[in-house]
Amino acid sequence: VQLVESGGGLVQSGGSLRLSCIGSGFTFRNYGMSWYRQRPGKERELVAHEGSTEDSTIYVDSVKGRATISRDNAKNTGYLQLDRLNAEDTAIYYCKTKIFQGGRWIDYWGQGTQVTVSS
Repeated sequence: VQLVESGGGLVQSGGSLRLSCIGSGFTFRNYGMSWYRQRPGKERELVAHEGSTEDSTIYVDSVKGRATISRDNAKNTGYLQLDRLNAEDTAIYYCKTKIFQGGRWIDYWGQGTQVTVSS
């Protein structure tokens, strides 16, 4: 199982980014995907989650109305669109999936992509 994020970078306050997460080594459409972030000096926190059937989404309050999680199962890719970015969004963003293997659920993480918002 491998997850690879991309799409991070330096963006001005008020701008937008779309993060991507390509999954491999598992049946992508069968599993949900989560996006987490770790801001400087803070613990990693959940930003958004989407179930495998795309009918259940969760957003942390700080990004509600500014973030959209989505997926393209044909491309084995999950996305996180972030709009109206501000300095508080500066963080390393990680995608995560939870796979059922060997009789238990196992978390798999990507390597992270840095998002830096300049004022």
